[in-house]
Amino acid sequence: MNILQLDALGSDPATRTAALRTAYGCFPTGVTAICAVRDHQPVGIAVSSFVAVSMEPPLVAVCVQHTSTTWPRLADLPRLGLSVLGADHDAACRQLAAKHGDRFAGLDWSATDDGSIFLHEAATWLDCRIHQIVAAGDHDIVLLRVEALEIHKGVGPLVVHASTFHSLAQLATAKAN
Repeated sequence: MNILQLDALGSDPATRTAALRTAYGCFPTGVTAICAVRDHQPVGIAVSSFVAVSMEPPLVAVCVQHTSTTWPRLADLPRLGLSVLGADHDAACRQLAAKHGDRFAGLDWSATDDGSIFLHEAATWLDCRIHQIVAAGDHDIVLLRVEALEIHKGVGPLVVHASTFHSLAQLATAKAN
């Protein structure tokens, strides 16, 4: 066994970050979009750190970098729409993660009366409010309380593994039939 000790990487933070990113990328994960209306405009981010936390109360969690310039525009809103991105959302995911430009250009979406935004063709929609925010290193763990949901059977999720998008659409289609 040849376990790489992080301290052995030296003092270069870029080398340490690259090693951690590669290790973390070995775990496949779904991708979500957290979106809402602010000042009559859509605001949203792509988030790959999503986990179901609790059935009672109904909680999910996402992790958001402290350096995000978009999260502060979402963090104080009363409702947030969480879309579990569908297999065909790879371009939408890149667009929502972009630092510049109109993140919603060409995307099909709907908004609730409370301001949650949901992307069409998502595997599921969760209408949430912030339950708690916990600081954790260079991220915040955001616990979201699910207030409403809509499941889209037959829509497979978008999965990221080793920094590459993958589809589980065949699995979702097989389960729906």
